[in-house]
Amino acid sequence: MDLFTLIIIGIIILIILGLSIRVVNQYERGVVFRVGKVIGVKEPGLRLIIPVVDRMVKASLQIVTMPIPSQKIITEDNVSIDVAAVAYFKIMDPYKAVVEVENYNRAVNQISQTTVRSVVGQFNLDEILSETPKINTKIKEIIDKHSEPWGINVTTVEIKDIKLPDTMKRVIAMQAEAEREKRAKIIAAEGEYLSAAKLGDAADIISEHPIALQLRIMQVLNQIAVEKNSTIIFPAPLMNSITDISNFLKTENMGAEEKK
Repeated sequence: MDLFTLIIIGIIILIILGLSIRVVNQYERGVVFRVGKVIGVKEPGLRLIIPVVDRMVKASLQIVTMPIPSQKIITEDNVSIDVAAVAYFKIMDPYKAVVEVENYNRAVNQISQTTVRSVVGQFNLDEILSETPKINTKIKEIIDKHSEPWGINVTTVEIKDIKLPDTMKRVIAMQAEAEREKRAKIIAAEGEYLSAAKLGDAADIISEHPIALQLRIMQVLNQIAVEKNSTIIFPAPLMNSITDISNFLKTENMGAEEKK
Protein backbone atom coordinates (compact mmCIF):
# COMPACT_ATOMS: atom_id res chain seq x y z
CA MET A 1 0.00 0.00 0.00
CA ASP A 2 1.64 3.17 -1.18
CA LEU A 3 1.85 6.48 0.69
CA PHE A 4 -0.87 8.15 -1.40
CA THR A 5 -3.38 5.44 -0.50
CA LEU A 6 -2.55 5.77 3.19
CA ILE A 7 -3.09 9.50 3.00
CA ILE A 8 -6.48 9.01 1.33
CA ILE A 9 -7.51 6.46 3.96
CA GLY A 10 -6.37 8.79 6.74
CA ILE A 11 -8.38 11.68 5.29
CA ILE A 12 -11.48 9.46 5.03
CA ILE A 13 -11.07 8.35 8.65
CA LEU A 14 -10.74 11.96 9.82
CA ILE A 15 -13.85 12.95 7.88
CA ILE A 16 -15.81 10.05 9.40
CA LEU A 17 -14.64 10.97 12.90
CA GLY A 18 -15.52 14.61 12.27
CA LEU A 19 -19.02 13.60 11.24
CA SER A 20 -19.35 11.14 14.13
CA ILE A 21 -18.20 13.25 17.08
CA ARG A 22 -20.67 15.57 18.78
CA VAL A 23 -20.09 17.73 21.85
CA VAL A 24 -23.09 18.21 24.13
CA ASN A 25 -22.63 21.16 26.51
CA GLN A 26 -23.55 21.08 30.19
CA TYR A 27 -26.73 23.11 29.60
CA GLU A 28 -27.83 20.99 26.61
CA ARG A 29 -29.28 17.60 25.82
CA GLY A 30 -28.91 15.87 22.46
CA VAL A 31 -31.90 14.06 20.94
CA VAL A 32 -30.57 11.45 18.49
CA PHE A 33 -32.56 10.29 15.47
CA ARG A 34 -31.58 7.16 13.55
CA VAL A 35 -33.18 6.97 10.11
CA GLY A 36 -35.93 9.25 11.42
CA LYS A 37 -36.63 7.50 14.72
CA VAL A 38 -35.58 8.75 18.15
CA ILE A 39 -33.14 6.31 19.74
CA GLY A 40 -32.23 8.30 22.85
CA VAL A 41 -31.33 11.56 24.56
CA LYS A 42 -27.62 12.14 25.07
CA GLU A 43 -26.24 13.69 28.26
CA PRO A 44 -23.47 16.35 28.30
CA GLY A 45 -20.05 15.26 27.07
CA LEU A 46 -18.36 13.87 23.94
CA ARG A 47 -20.83 11.70 22.01
CA LEU A 48 -20.50 9.54 18.90
CA ILE A 49 -23.14 9.04 16.24
CA ILE A 50 -23.17 7.12 12.98
CA PRO A 51 -22.63 9.54 10.08
CA VAL A 52 -25.43 9.83 7.53
CA VAL A 53 -27.59 7.36 9.49
CA ASP A 54 -27.84 9.36 12.74
CA ARG A 55 -28.83 12.98 13.35
CA MET A 56 -28.56 14.87 16.64
CA VAL A 57 -30.83 17.77 17.59
CA LYS A 58 -29.65 19.76 20.61
CA ALA A 59 -32.07 21.33 23.08
CA SER A 60 -30.95 23.97 25.59
CA LEU A 61 -32.14 23.61 29.19
CA GLN A 62 -31.37 27.24 30.03
CA ILE A 63 -34.17 29.61 30.98
CA VAL A 64 -35.31 31.52 27.91
CA THR A 65 -36.35 35.18 28.16
CA MET A 66 -39.04 35.78 25.58
CA PRO A 67 -40.49 39.28 25.01
CA ILE A 68 -44.21 39.33 24.24
CA PRO A 69 -44.71 42.19 21.76
CA SER A 70 -46.99 45.10 22.61
CA GLN A 71 -50.53 44.62 21.33
CA LYS A 72 -53.77 46.57 21.49
CA ILE A 73 -56.29 45.13 23.92
CA ILE A 74 -59.86 46.21 24.69
CA THR A 75 -60.51 45.99 28.42
CA GLU A 76 -63.79 44.85 29.93
CA ASP A 77 -64.87 48.49 30.34
CA ASN A 78 -64.09 49.21 26.65
CA VAL A 79 -60.80 51.07 27.07
CA SER A 80 -58.16 50.51 24.37
CA ILE A 81 -54.68 49.97 25.83
CA ASP A 82 -51.31 48.70 24.59
CA VAL A 83 -49.85 45.90 26.69
CA ALA A 84 -46.36 44.41 26.46
CA ALA A 85 -45.12 41.52 28.58
CA VAL A 86 -42.24 39.12 29.02
CA ALA A 87 -42.24 35.36 29.66
CA TYR A 88 -39.57 33.10 31.13
CA PHE A 89 -39.58 29.40 30.31
CA LYS A 90 -37.29 26.39 30.11
CA ILE A 91 -37.30 22.91 28.60
CA MET A 92 -38.06 20.18 31.11
CA ASP A 93 -38.32 17.28 28.65
CA PRO A 94 -35.96 17.55 25.63
CA TYR A 95 -37.66 14.64 23.87
CA LYS A 96 -41.08 16.34 23.87
CA ALA A 97 -39.64 19.76 23.01
CA VAL A 98 -38.02 18.34 19.87
CA VAL A 99 -40.62 15.74 18.84
CA GLU A 100 -44.01 17.11 19.95
CA VAL A 101 -43.75 20.62 18.49
CA GLU A 102 -42.10 21.94 15.34
CA ASN A 103 -40.60 25.07 16.91
CA TYR A 104 -41.16 25.43 20.65
CA ASN A 105 -39.91 29.04 20.75
CA ARG A 106 -42.44 30.21 18.16
CA ALA A 107 -45.18 28.07 19.70
CA VAL A 108 -44.69 29.53 23.19
CA ASN A 109 -44.51 33.04 21.74
CA GLN A 110 -47.80 32.67 19.87
CA ILE A 111 -49.70 31.09 22.76
CA SER A 112 -48.33 33.81 25.07
CA GLN A 113 -49.62 36.63 22.85
CA THR A 114 -53.11 35.15 22.55
CA THR A 115 -53.27 34.39 26.28
CA VAL A 116 -52.21 37.92 27.29
CA ARG A 117 -54.85 39.41 25.00
CA SER A 118 -57.54 37.05 26.26
CA VAL A 119 -56.82 37.37 29.99
CA VAL A 120 -56.21 41.14 30.11
CA GLY A 121 -59.45 41.69 28.18
CA GLN A 122 -61.38 40.06 31.05
CA PHE A 123 -60.49 42.86 33.48
CA ASN A 124 -61.41 46.53 33.64
CA LEU A 125 -58.74 49.22 33.58
CA ASP A 126 -58.64 49.82 37.34
CA GLU A 127 -58.13 46.10 37.98
CA ILE A 128 -55.38 45.88 35.36
CA LEU A 129 -53.49 48.75 36.99
CA SER A 130 -53.98 47.60 40.59
CA GLU A 131 -54.03 43.80 40.32
CA THR A 132 -51.16 43.14 37.91
CA PRO A 133 -49.63 40.29 39.99
CA LYS A 134 -52.96 38.46 39.94
CA ILE A 135 -53.21 38.84 36.15
CA ASN A 136 -49.59 37.71 35.72
CA THR A 137 -50.30 34.54 37.67
CA LYS A 138 -53.40 33.75 35.65
CA ILE A 139 -51.56 34.26 32.33
CA LYS A 140 -48.68 32.04 33.50
CA GLU A 141 -51.01 29.22 34.54
CA ILE A 142 -52.78 29.19 31.18
CA ILE A 143 -49.56 29.30 29.11
CA ASP A 144 -47.99 26.61 31.29
CA LYS A 145 -51.03 24.39 30.81
CA HIS A 146 -50.77 24.68 27.01
CA SER A 147 -46.98 24.23 26.88
CA GLU A 148 -46.71 21.30 29.30
CA PRO A 149 -47.37 18.68 26.55
CA TRP A 150 -44.37 20.17 24.70
CA GLY A 151 -42.05 19.54 27.65
CA ILE A 152 -41.94 23.28 28.45
CA ASN A 153 -42.27 24.82 31.90
CA VAL A 154 -43.24 28.52 32.08
CA THR A 155 -41.63 29.91 35.23
CA THR A 156 -42.79 33.54 35.14
CA VAL A 157 -44.91 35.94 33.09
CA GLU A 158 -44.76 39.68 33.79
CA ILE A 159 -46.71 42.55 32.26
CA LYS A 160 -43.95 45.12 31.82
CA ASP A 161 -45.66 48.03 30.06
CA ILE A 162 -49.21 49.38 29.85
CA LYS A 163 -49.79 52.37 27.58
CA LEU A 164 -53.00 54.34 28.03
CA PRO A 165 -54.70 56.75 25.62
CA ASP A 166 -53.92 60.42 26.29
CA THR A 167 -57.52 61.13 27.28
CA MET A 168 -57.41 58.34 29.85
CA LYS A 169 -54.11 59.65 31.24
CA ARG A 170 -55.76 63.04 31.83
CA VAL A 171 -58.74 61.41 33.53
CA ILE A 172 -56.47 59.40 35.83
CA ALA A 173 -54.44 62.54 36.65
CA MET A 174 -57.65 64.39 37.54
CA GLN A 175 -58.78 61.48 39.72
CA ALA A 176 -55.44 61.48 41.53
CA GLU A 177 -55.64 65.24 42.09
CA ALA A 178 -59.19 64.94 43.40
CA GLU A 179 -58.09 62.17 45.75
CA ARG A 180 -55.24 64.32 47.09
CA GLU A 181 -57.61 67.25 47.66
CA LYS A 182 -60.04 64.93 49.41
CA ARG A 183 -57.33 63.69 51.78
CA ALA A 184 -56.17 67.27 52.44
CA LYS A 185 -59.72 68.37 53.30
CA ILE A 186 -60.19 65.38 55.59
CA ILE A 187 -56.94 66.17 57.41
CA ALA A 188 -57.94 69.85 57.72
CA ALA A 189 -61.39 68.90 59.02
CA GLU A 190 -59.85 66.57 61.59
CA GLY A 191 -57.53 69.39 62.65
CA GLU A 192 -60.48 71.79 63.01
CA TYR A 193 -62.36 69.19 65.02
CA LEU A 194 -59.46 68.67 67.43
CA SER A 195 -58.91 72.42 67.65
CA ALA A 196 -62.58 73.00 68.47
CA ALA A 197 -62.43 70.29 71.12
CA LYS A 198 -59.39 71.93 72.71
CA LEU A 199 -61.06 75.35 72.59
CA GLY A 200 -64.10 73.84 74.27
CA ASP A 201 -61.92 72.44 77.04
CA ALA A 202 -60.23 75.82 77.42
CA ALA A 203 -63.60 77.57 77.61
CA ASP A 204 -64.71 75.20 80.37
CA ILE A 205 -61.55 75.92 82.35
CA ILE A 206 -61.91 79.70 81.90
CA SER A 207 -65.57 79.61 82.94
CA GLU A 208 -64.53 77.94 86.19
CA HIS A 209 -61.57 80.31 86.71
CA PRO A 210 -62.43 83.82 85.37
CA ILE A 211 -59.06 85.18 86.42
CA ALA A 212 -57.42 82.87 83.87
CA LEU A 213 -59.12 84.81 81.09
CA GLN A 214 -57.84 88.07 82.46
CA LEU A 215 -54.29 86.72 82.61
CA ARG A 216 -54.56 85.53 79.05
CA ILE A 217 -55.62 89.02 77.98
CA MET A 218 -52.59 90.49 79.71
CA GLN A 219 -50.36 87.99 77.92
CA VAL A 220 -51.78 89.06 74.57
CA LEU A 221 -51.17 92.71 75.44
CA ASN A 222 -47.59 91.91 76.32
CA GLN A 223 -47.11 90.26 72.92
CA ILE A 224 -48.58 93.31 71.21
CA ALA A 225 -46.18 95.55 73.10
CA VAL A 226 -43.21 93.48 71.93
CA GLU A 227 -44.30 94.05 68.32
CA LYS A 228 -43.95 97.82 68.97
CA ASN A 229 -47.29 98.82 67.52
CA SER A 230 -47.85 102.58 67.68
CA THR A 231 -51.57 102.31 68.46
CA ILE A 232 -53.33 99.85 70.76
CA ILE A 233 -57.10 99.91 71.28
CA PHE A 234 -58.29 98.72 74.70
CA PRO A 235 -61.89 97.54 74.86
CA ALA A 236 -63.92 98.86 77.81
CA PRO A 237 -64.35 95.45 79.44
CA LEU A 238 -60.58 95.11 79.37
CA MET A 239 -60.13 98.10 81.73
CA ASN A 240 -62.44 96.45 84.22
CA SER A 241 -60.43 93.27 83.85
CA ILE A 242 -57.20 95.12 84.61
CA THR A 243 -58.80 96.62 87.74
CA ASP A 244 -59.96 93.19 88.86
CA ILE A 245 -56.48 91.77 88.36
CA SER A 246 -54.95 94.65 90.30
CA ASN A 247 -57.38 94.14 93.19
CA PHE A 248 -56.67 90.42 93.13
CA LEU A 249 -52.92 90.98 93.34
CA LYS A 250 -53.34 93.52 96.21
CA THR A 251 -55.46 91.03 98.14
CA GLU A 252 -52.82 88.36 97.66
CA ASN A 253 -50.07 90.71 98.87
CA MET A 254 -52.04 91.74 101.98
CA GLY A 255 -52.68 88.11 102.82
CA ALA A 256 -49.00 87.35 102.53
CA GLU A 257 -48.06 90.25 104.86
CA GLU A 258 -50.61 89.20 107.49
CA LYS A 259 -49.11 85.70 107.52
CA LYS A 260 -45.73 87.22 108.26
